[in-house]
Amino acid sequence: MDHPHSHGHPGMPELAERLRRSSRKLTGPRHHVLEVLRSEGHPISARALFEALPPGKCDLATVYRSLQLLEEMGMIKRYDLGDGVKRFELLEEGDDGHHHHLVCTRCAGVVEIEDCFMPGLEETIAAHSGFSNITHRLEFTGICPACQSQSQ
Repeated sequence: MDHPHSHGHPGMPELAERLRRSSRKLTGPRHHVLEVLRSEGHPISARALFEALPPGKCDLATVYRSLQLLEEMGMIKRYDLGDGVKRFELLEEGDDGHHHHLVCTRCAGVVEIEDCFMPGLEETIAAHSGFSNITHRLEFTGICPACQSQSQ
């Protein structure tokens, strides 16, 4: 599936430097996990990430541990796109992970939507409700062009 929005994700030397600054090493499994996340450029499940790894590089439990550590360090973000599957995406330095997604209900393909359609909405809601620190998550679902063509 083509992804119209692709990030200029950082290369491995920059990722290794970010790990070093956090007093963490770029172990073999972490390197492989980051490499897959970097090449994917969109949220991917731990199972799909594991299946994309070169065979025999690390087991699924090691993938989960690596993802947990990288999430705690703020290098990746976990997304729940409403289907019960946690997905992970590499964050560029300074990226807060505030992305919206378009998710195919048939193949679970994910496309990032670059624009946030709600500038000022959080402030309006805060003013009316008295809430503070309001954030939002917006996910769209539908059937991607590839799945549409398969059903015709």
